[in-house]
Amino acid sequence: MTLTVRQKIFVSMGLLVLIIGGAHAVTKQAYMESLFDQFRKEEIDASYLNALPWEQIEILKTYVSGKMQKFWLGNWVFFIATGLLFSLWISGVLTIPLRKLVAAIKRVAEGDLDVNVPVQSKDEYGKVIQTFNDMTLRLREAEDGRRRLVADVAHELRTPLSIMQLKLENAQQTGQYVPPEMLLRLHDEVIRLGLLVEDLHVLSLAEAGRLALDCKPLDLSARLEQVVDDVKMEAEENGLEMRFYSNTRPVTVMADARRITQVFINLLTNAIRYTPKGGKISVVIEDKVLDRNAVYTCVSVIDTGIGIPSEELAHLFDRFYRVEKARSRHTGGTGLGLSIAHHLVRAHGGFIRVVSEPDQGTTFTVYLPLGK
Repeated sequence: MTLTVRQKIFVSMGLLVLIIGGAHAVTKQAYMESLFDQFRKEEIDASYLNALPWEQIEILKTYVSGKMQKFWLGNWVFFIATGLLFSLWISGVLTIPLRKLVAAIKRVAEGDLDVNVPVQSKDEYGKVIQTFNDMTLRLREAEDGRRRLVADVAHELRTPLSIMQLKLENAQQTGQYVPPEMLLRLHDEVIRLGLLVEDLHVLSLAEAGRLALDCKPLDLSARLEQVVDDVKMEAEENGLEMRFYSNTRPVTVMADARRITQVFINLLTNAIRYTPKGGKISVVIEDKVLDRNAVYTCVSVIDTGIGIPSEELAHLFDRFYRVEKARSRHTGGTGLGLSIAHHLVRAHGGFIRVVSEPDQGTTFTVYLPLGK
């Protein structure tokens, strides 16, 4: 049974009262016995025996009351000192976790996030310490994420900037006419930078919950058909077959058409990028799917691509995360597409699930609340 701090204090004070009460009863009994023995030796003589009964009682009362005053005074001093010492001890024992927590908080305030306070009880102190440990863990994760973000942004910006710098320096050093082809390449790099900055801006707004959505009734089936037509040419150029399947029309959801289009463009582009030539990409929409005691419209983007290892799935929606370990650009992309799709769907009140097997393909399923 786990006791709360209040119960521990109550039990401790009860033990203190019990100990003091028991000690008082024992000492009083022993003192009274010794007092009567002492009275018998000191006061019982011929004059006492010749006194009247009521005089004998008065002599006894006077003797006992005089002695008991000293007893009570000594007892009170002893018990007060014992109570204070016991209270000091029990308060020290009960506040040990709090003192450890205060020391840990000071370390965090000084910038040391590698702090973990041992949880040695399940009372309120234990819960507070566990919450503190969870908080420091999240702070460490946030700090690691911030450092990775800075490193990733620097990495993504370095390549286009280096290309532009190199070409401009070459043109400047040679002093020759700059051909349009070179300006076109510089323009491509500027566009890439602009897209990266725009993606980062959208992602930061979505993560902070400040992304403005213009939600209106949207026929999702018709919009998906249009999106598939828009990217089908790219898929065919890569030797892929792309199909759209819908068993019901229309499927109405409350959504920002531009943002939802961005979600499925990102998912389909990702599928094209990681599906080898001769593969197939399917987009399937289902209406009125019950999940988590709510009704959703779900859209699945299914590919027959290279798949994703199970250990990578948990990080799939992280910023700048790529399944391949190398930072090469041979597959294109900045590693922001899936993270943006994830946060845009969440902003619409939905969620994304992913199922994948290496060399078997991947299925991304987007769940959106069904519009009325």
